[in-house]
Amino acid sequence: MSCEHINFRMNRRDFFGRFALGLGGMGLFSLLQREAAGAGVTGSAFKGILDSTHFAPKAKRIIYLFMSGGPSQLDLFDYKPVLNRQNGEDLPDEIRKGQRLTGMTGYQARLPLAGSIFNFARHGQSGAWMSELLPATSRMVDDLCFIKSMHTDHINHDPAITFFQTGHQLPGRPSMGAWLSYGLGNANDNLPAFVVLISKDRIDQPLYARLWGNGFLPSTHQGVQFRSGKDPVLYLQNPDGESTTSRRKMLDRLAELHAIQFEDLGDPEINSRVAQYEMAYQMQTSVPEVMEVSREPESVFELYGPEARQPGTFAANCLLARRLAERNVRFIQLYHPGWDHHGSLPNGIRRQCKDVDQACFGLVTDLKQRGLLDDTLVVWGGEFGRTNYSQGKLTATDYGRDHHPRCFTVWMAGGGIKPGMTFGATDDYGYNVAENPVSVHDLQATILHQLGINHEKLTYKFQGRYYRLTDVHGELLKAVLV
Repeated sequence: MSCEHINFRMNRRDFFGRFALGLGGMGLFSLLQREAAGAGVTGSAFKGILDSTHFAPKAKRIIYLFMSGGPSQLDLFDYKPVLNRQNGEDLPDEIRKGQRLTGMTGYQARLPLAGSIFNFARHGQSGAWMSELLPATSRMVDDLCFIKSMHTDHINHDPAITFFQTGHQLPGRPSMGAWLSYGLGNANDNLPAFVVLISKDRIDQPLYARLWGNGFLPSTHQGVQFRSGKDPVLYLQNPDGESTTSRRKMLDRLAELHAIQFEDLGDPEINSRVAQYEMAYQMQTSVPEVMEVSREPESVFELYGPEARQPGTFAANCLLARRLAERNVRFIQLYHPGWDHHGSLPNGIRRQCKDVDQACFGLVTDLKQRGLLDDTLVVWGGEFGRTNYSQGKLTATDYGRDHHPRCFTVWMAGGGIKPGMTFGATDDYGYNVAENPVSVHDLQATILHQLGINHEKLTYKFQGRYYRLTDVHGELLKAVLV
């Protein structure tokens, strides 16, 4: 029987039309089976396409804290006293070098330099410069590696975020978490390999599901969003009137039907669908258990801050990230939107930092205390930075900053990354990279490397071409590795 005939007889759309039966649809499909093009099954855990990692991994999992909107590096990490001294003066032409601006400031009569109104000081043995906006983060600078020379080609949110998440500015490519699931598989029998958490009440711009999608990889590898509330994963629980016993019987009978169908079609995906339903069945108990934080000791809530008790906040999601890391979830993606401060930046960034400062400190400290930081890589950053000049009117107490892709800051911690160091630098005006430029693909290549993956060798053939997360680019940041 030809492959074309098999695909006609049993493709995914046909499968879901006949067999979805309320077990979570596509959301649950992403948790589950190995694919014919990829993995095998070891016990009940799903193995990735790689028989073994390319080299010994330093990290087992990633917690990616994505600050959607573009945090201002000039008000948080990248101290530039020259901007304060020349506050209100025009951006020099020799600094701008004719580089393009967005349509939001490209037609301003002037581009007045805007120094930060926030105080900076050095902290820790490393002497890292930090803004007063991040007092808790300042206490752990010796655990962090700051990369101050990040740059990207994309000046608008959607392509810039898509580029960070998938390695390409256009939709359709697999996300980083999907690539890791495809390559390494799942280390937990009862939870997905790739979980997404989004802060509530901070959505000022859309976050599309394709940002954690599987692209052209098998859909088993897409991220699964866990929500706050009584139904963390939609359609997971049994319908009204359906008991656990009856669900167990239904799954057993369905497995028998799939066995018969496998004899007819020979499609290797058929057997894996049985494992898919079994995963959904297990998640009915594992997901509520991991979401139940009330039994955490009081000291934990003090560490993460009072908002950790409020489901859906960034602090609560950081606590959940630690609980997921303890259970060996491979890739945990947190999104915290609200950083797009074109105007009223001082008020907006104060709010954002209040959301994340204590929670980030709590997460890194908690992981460290539990011995998890050594093999957990934590990444913090947005899709680009902000301009050194003011968008709109500049006053003594108020200003805005436009998008700035030419230089910005991210930090990493744990997972074999050198702590207490700063890599790269910007010019005195904070407008261009001055030392050790780092591209998005460089960062992605380094993240994959820490999990034991050579970014050039994890590929997938699609429409006649071999694709990878880093496309045809990416250099390992050896200087930041232990």
